[in-house]
Amino acid sequence: MARSSCNLRINSKRLRADFDALADIGATMGGGVSRLALSNEDMAARAWFADRVEEAGLQIKDDEVGNLSGWLPAADPDAKTLMIGSHLDTVPNGGRFDGAIGVLAALECLRRIKEAGLKPSCHLEAINFTDEEGTWKSLFGSNGLIGKISANDISDTLHDNMAFRAALHRAGILLDELHHAQRDPESILGFLELHIEQGKRLHEQGLDIGIVDRIVGRTTYNVVFYGEAAHAGTTTADERRDALQGAAAYIIAAHNLVTEGYPEGVVNCGHVAVEPDSFNVVPAEASLRIEFRHPDTATLKEIEAQLIQLAQDCARQYRLTVATERVLHRAAERMSGYLFRQIESACQAEGARCTAIASYSGHNAQIMNQMVPAGMIFLPSVDGISHNPKEHTEWRHVEIGANILLRAILQLTV
Repeated sequence: MARSSCNLRINSKRLRADFDALADIGATMGGGVSRLALSNEDMAARAWFADRVEEAGLQIKDDEVGNLSGWLPAADPDAKTLMIGSHLDTVPNGGRFDGAIGVLAALECLRRIKEAGLKPSCHLEAINFTDEEGTWKSLFGSNGLIGKISANDISDTLHDNMAFRAALHRAGILLDELHHAQRDPESILGFLELHIEQGKRLHEQGLDIGIVDRIVGRTTYNVVFYGEAAHAGTTTADERRDALQGAAAYIIAAHNLVTEGYPEGVVNCGHVAVEPDSFNVVPAEASLRIEFRHPDTATLKEIEAQLIQLAQDCARQYRLTVATERVLHRAAERMSGYLFRQIESACQAEGARCTAIASYSGHNAQIMNQMVPAGMIFLPSVDGISHNPKEHTEWRHVEIGANILLRAILQLTV
């Protein structure tokens, strides 16, 4: 990095003004934000971002899956691109920092580099990825960029695929063009993402920055227990084939298995449905969706096998049958060691207290890392609260993180 760029700092006042203005788009009672992917609020946020890009004198780029970028070109048109960014979409009534701070910090870094008259050796791109949160399809934009989205995938969503198609159409995203969003990996130097931790480890340890060294793998299953409907009053305990009883036993046993046997793992069951769903009928069917995460892919597969066996054991115990269906699997990702060291060097230069940290939530960096080197910077989340209007990160940590991001960009490109 040239000496002239060593002392370049982000404009914290401008970044804060951007943050506050963006938070007004989709604002909810209690300080939250709802900008569901491809909603009117999300489209308004995209338009606002495009205006800021134009004001900065940067070029605007978009692609066939709706990713939107600010672009600072290098002198050499054949140079590689360093991508920096995150996402502007949110969960319903989510927080103001999640994703947004990464896009805004990326834009601010490009503005400062341009204002300083620096000549980066590669193109710089501040990117907002489409639908990170999964309103329609989780990590849609980053998966599209690495070539893992096609028209055939649109039916595999959490909602009616016709509604998804309509939302894509309103945003100008054409199904038969999705595959054109794929980038050539040889054209990309790497990807950097600044994000809040969404956990309490950094906050509790009094640290400024987490440098992500790995992102946990995640597997999700639909599990359905089948019993027999019967009269709730006249059917004796030994005659019952209660599907919900088997499902409840399975959920508790699954938590015990992971908690006791795999301390780095987590498991969650957040959805249960019962048929016939009547208080005076023994449940004939109980379906649930269970997900589990671990930072090691081999261990994740081991947990998967044990949870399948556990479902069969619970079914046998309660005289039920069971069906298991894997609906999602995302391997654990170890982040680029080179970019980790660049971020670590930037932290040292900034005097930031930092540590290596694993991410237990999925991110665009996890997807990008499958194609190009990716690095990730975490900011402390106060009390670990996220996906909640109370989500908060101290502004001094935002400023520290944004300056570390800027320094890392300069180390890589100037």
